[in-house]
Amino acid sequence: MSLETIQLTHLPNLDKLKVLDLGCGEGRHSISIWMQARAQVIGMDLSRDDMLTARSRMADFNVEETGNHSLNFVEASGLDLPFADDTFDVVICSEVLEHIPDYQGMLDEIRRVLITGGVFAMSVPRFGPEWVCWKLSTPYHEVPGGHLRIFEEKVLNQQIEGLGFYRYAKHFAHGLHSPYWWLKCLFWSTADDNPLVKAYHRLLVWDLMQKPLVTRVLEKVLNPFIGKSVAMYYINGERPRAR
Repeated sequence: MSLETIQLTHLPNLDKLKVLDLGCGEGRHSISIWMQARAQVIGMDLSRDDMLTARSRMADFNVEETGNHSLNFVEASGLDLPFADDTFDVVICSEVLEHIPDYQGMLDEIRRVLITGGVFAMSVPRFGPEWVCWKLSTPYHEVPGGHLRIFEEKVLNQQIEGLGFYRYAKHFAHGLHSPYWWLKCLFWSTADDNPLVKAYHRLLVWDLMQKPLVTRVLEKVLNPFIGKSVAMYYINGERPRAR
């Protein structure tokens, strides 16, 4: 299992491309791309603490940078991106839209800064597993900065394609994470001390560090059924006509 929800295998060759990781948090996608591709990457978020954490994590890796290979972090709002039109070849927005009151305004900004033919890769919590979390715990979706809505995949896809994008790939992710969050929601007030929640968290950490074959296979089996996130990939422009 990987912490990254967006899979680089579904993206174009990122070498020499300009990539925006919008709502990058502590930099999981930004740093991963920076380490694996010679791209110009910008990670952007509103949280100053997350930006500081991302920069400190970046410093842990000895990666040689050139003009076409760099990583910078910017503190700014996704509703008013500080970039000119048609700046980026790829925009990533993972697990962000569910937090944003005016998520449609953010989608408009993404399309503005993305070149025609560019790639928009996004993910949000999947309806079913997220619905269970909401039913098990009211505080789960009422914490400051938390989830404001549960997206229906079909509706969100229609909204994005209505802006002029077309979807070319989709997958589910983090099937092992859904039971953890259900347990955490079920025992919300005592989750930090609950033995089941703590044991499951140790399992996830072990899986992340060791990457054993058994959990990789289990994750692939679970993803279509209880994958916690749905990731969708779009091209900015009209769908090619069949010949």
